Amino acid sequence: MPAAAIRLPPLGDVDPAEFLATTWQRRPRLIRNALPATALGDTLAIRDVLALARDPDVESRLVEAPDADGRRSWRMRRGPFTRLPSRRRPGWTVLVQGVDLHLAAGRALMDRYRFIPDARLDDLMISVATDGGGVGPHVDSYDVFLLQAHGQRRWRVAPPGGTTLLPDVPLRILADFRPTESWTLLPGDLLYVPPGWAHEGTAIGECMTCSIGFRAPSPLEWRQAFFAMLADADAATLAPGRAASQRYRDRQATPSPAPAQIPAHMLDTLRDWIRRFRLDDALITEYIGCYLTEPKPNVWFDGTDATGDDGPDAGRRIRRGLQLDRRTRMLYAGDAVFINGEACRPAPRARKLLQRLADQRALGAVDTGRAWQDPALRGRLQDWLANGWLHHADE
Repeated sequence: MPAAAIRLPPLGDVDPAEFLATTWQRRPRLIRNALPATALGDTLAIRDVLALARDPDVESRLVEAPDADGRRSWRMRRGPFTRLPSRRRPGWTVLVQGVDLHLAAGRALMDRYRFIPDARLDDLMISVATDGGGVGPHVDSYDVFLLQAHGQRRWRVAPPGGTTLLPDVPLRILADFRPTESWTLLPGDLLYVPPGWAHEGTAIGECMTCSIGFRAPSPLEWRQAFFAMLADADAATLAPGRAASQRYRDRQATPSPAPAQIPAHMLDTLRDWIRRFRLDDALITEYIGCYLTEPKPNVWFDGTDATGDDGPDAGRRIRRGLQLDRRTRMLYAGDAVFINGEACRPAPRARKLLQRLADQRALGAVDTGRAWQDPALRGRLQDWLANGWLHHADE
C-alpha cells in the first residue's frame, strides 16, 4: 500500500500521539467520526463479506444469540456456509477473519492504523449482524479497534474483573458482566478497547463492524514457537564448527551392575551441553523476525512468472514500481530484513531500499530502478515476484 494511505487520519480529529500517550492500553475510548461515513462508501460491502463466509479458504463463524422467549440458547457453527440465514431474521452474526488477506479494501483499512507497528497488527475481522445479533459479553487478551462500517451497534464495557464463563456454551461468554459505560456507534465511529476490558456489542438493525486486532503473544506462546523453530534449525546454525559433529563418549571402565540406571557421567555431560548452549542476539532476532512475519496457515500466494523482468519489456515494467501483496508480512530489525517467515541480510544500500519497501509497502519507479541496478537485489525481488509476495504496481 502506498505511503499516502498511512498519512490518512486514522482517528479522525484525535492525534495518534495524544491517543497513545493518554489512552492506549489504559482505558476504552469512543472516537466519533474516526472515519467519515462518506469515506466508507461501498469499499467494504456486506455482500462481499458474506461471500467470504462461503469460501472454504476463509475462516468464518455463525453465532446465533438466544431468542427473547428463551427457547434457543447460544449457538455457534464454523464455515464455510453454503447457506446463511435470511437477513430479515434477527439475532445472528457472521464473523469473518482475515478480511485484509482477501479484499483490497480490507488491506487498505488495516493500513490506516500503521501508526501502531506492523509487528503488532494482526488482522481485520468483520462481523455482519442482524437486529439483536452479537457474541455476548467477553474479554480479549489484545487491543482492538471496533470501527462501525454500516448501521448501528450498541457497545457496553466493564473494567477488568470477573472471568467466570457461562457453562455449556460454545463461546467464551462472561457469566457476570457489569458494564459501566455504554455507547451507540454510528457509521464511521470507532471504539478502542484495551486488553482485559469486558465488552459486549449488540446490533441495532442490520449492521457491519470492523474489528482491527493486534497480536500480543504470551511468554508461553513465544517460547513454544521459538523452540519449535530451534528444532527445525540446521546443525550449522545452532552448533557451528566442531560442535556440530561432537558426540557423547563413554568413560566406562567396568561392566555396569545396573544396566537400567543412567550413568552419572552421561547425566553430567548432557546437562553440561544444555547449560553451555548459547544463542547470540543476532540469531534470536532472526527467529523473532521470522516468527512475526510467518503467514497464517490459511494464507497462500499466487506465484507469477518474473522471467520477463530481464526481457525487452523490463524497462516498462520497472517504471510501474513495485508493491507488496496484501497478504505479505515484511519487517526489519538491525541489518536483517524479514518477509513471510524468511530472513535476509542484504548489503547496506539494498537494505535501505528493502526497509523503504517494508515501511511504504511499495517502491516507486525511481527506487525500483535503483534496485534493478543491483544484481543481487534484483534477483531477490524477482524471486519474490515469482512467489507472488510482490507485484508490479499496476497488477
